Amino acid sequence: MDRRTLWAVLLMMAIFFAPTFFMKKPARPVTPPVPQASDTAPGAAAATAAPVVPASPAVGGVASAGATGPADTITVTTPLARYGVSTRGGVLTSLELEHYKSTAPATKGTPAELVRPGSPLLGLVVVTGADTLHLDQWDFRADPASLNVTGEPASLTLTSDQAGHSVRIRYTFSPTDYQVGVSGSVTGIGAAGGQLVLGLGTGLANTEADSVENFRAAALVTYGGSAERHDLAKLTAGETVTFSGPYAWTALKSKYFVSAVLAFDSTGGRLSGVTATPAPAAGKHPTAAATQVRMPIATSGEFSYTLYAGPMEYDRLKRIGHDFDDVNPYGLPGFRTLIRFFAAPVRWLLVWMHDSLHLGYGFVLIAFGLLVRLLLWPLNQKAMRANTALQALQPQLQRIQEQYKQDPPQLQKEMFRLYKENGVNPLGGCWPMLLPMPVLFALFFVLGNSIELRGVPFLWFPDLARPDPYFIIPILSGISMFGLTKVGQMGIQHTAQTKMQAQMMTYMMPVMITIFGFNFASGLNLYWTVSNLASIPQQWLIARERMKLQKAEVKAFVEVKTKPDDSVTRSGKKKR
Repeated sequence: MDRRTLWAVLLMMAIFFAPTFFMKKPARPVTPPVPQASDTAPGAAAATAAPVVPASPAVGGVASAGATGPADTITVTTPLARYGVSTRGGVLTSLELEHYKSTAPATKGTPAELVRPGSPLLGLVVVTGADTLHLDQWDFRADPASLNVTGEPASLTLTSDQAGHSVRIRYTFSPTDYQVGVSGSVTGIGAAGGQLVLGLGTGLANTEADSVENFRAAALVTYGGSAERHDLAKLTAGETVTFSGPYAWTALKSKYFVSAVLAFDSTGGRLSGVTATPAPAAGKHPTAAATQVRMPIATSGEFSYTLYAGPMEYDRLKRIGHDFDDVNPYGLPGFRTLIRFFAAPVRWLLVWMHDSLHLGYGFVLIAFGLLVRLLLWPLNQKAMRANTALQALQPQLQRIQEQYKQDPPQLQKEMFRLYKENGVNPLGGCWPMLLPMPVLFALFFVLGNSIELRGVPFLWFPDLARPDPYFIIPILSGISMFGLTKVGQMGIQHTAQTKMQAQMMTYMMPVMITIFGFNFASGLNLYWTVSNLASIPQQWLIARERMKLQKAEVKAFVEVKTKPDDSVTRSGKKKR
């Protein structure tokens, strides 16, 4: 690898990885109070107007009538999750995932809980005419009293009759999915219809050992033809932000999990808007925001939507449709389209190798690193030979540069003439060397955001998706990069200037790789180390080829210098 290629790789990595390395981390998250967001978008049409939802049900006697005594919790169990539904408001007060464990220090090893304490999901408020019905404060009757969902989907029905209104809410749970179908009706809506305001809570509970990284990924995502991500950390504490629909789905996500309201129809979506309000004391980088979704209610009073609350398993999300898999986009803003092009196939291949070859993900990454280098071997071979040919022209290039240093146009012309005469492409040695870089960038996001690798141990790594706590693999990665660069420099004839540059790159590149690697997922460092080690034999073979060529050139030069002049006779006299 010549110095231009090394500089190019170094620059690309610095531009790409440095922002993530130096990105300011939000403060340690604290659980804020749970405010009720009010939506006050003036001048909106009736269908998209933001109803004012009071923070307490003191407005109107219909808000809290009949709410007395402690509430019961109905437990719903499926093969995938365990739900807790409160008879006070029919809200979801707990949601434990059976197949995913928490890695947070306080709850490590227990089923991952998605609902934050004091921040339930699916609290309903109905706005109709002059009335505001705080259904999230009503007491409901539940049928059945508990539910175990096994072979077929099963339903839990909640009913309540207060202040002249009759309300029915039905939750339908699936044994094979994290989707919950929700349907219901409210009587007495009136001819003008109404608005259903649906609470999504303040965000998902922390389930990760690195809570800062988990809450950094916290975002509100809306979909109205394309997914738009709004990081909670960029919201302003105490200020309500309104996003106008229509939307097909709206979601709150953490690093690996998501809760979303899905309401598709033939026009795209039935969600008219969403509001998010961080608590006034949330600080400069909020990690929570009380989120409410709005949807219209017809005069019949009937409504329906679907809740998805569970892991961001790419294949599962993709099957739902409406680009729901884009709720967790790979890449940084501005690069997502490009990164997604590589990241989606890379993620698929890793999962396929794991499932089909029955390999642990650590061995999958090793095999993947070897496979990438094997596939790129012919191109790298061509690139390295092009570099060798270009290196052989350096003496002539230096003479041309010295001769035409005052005439840049002629200098460029002479250089291209020299390349053409010798059949050398000056860029031929660069671009094949850069082909592994998109894969590396894709892996950076795949390993850090794909739930399939969450919590997967390998060797001394406790988690392939998190940095090595012992810093062993980043150091090995830097050493492997040093070895690769050192072997690649074998046999290259340097001038005083190029020698200094080569030495800088030989030592600078591994140091930067090591420093960046301290914050990278250990799986990414593992892949990069294996990739470097797999490249060393090829670099060594090319170096041997280069040194043999140099020896042949030196031998030919010596033979020419020592060959006797044919014009001189053996007696020392010139031929006449």
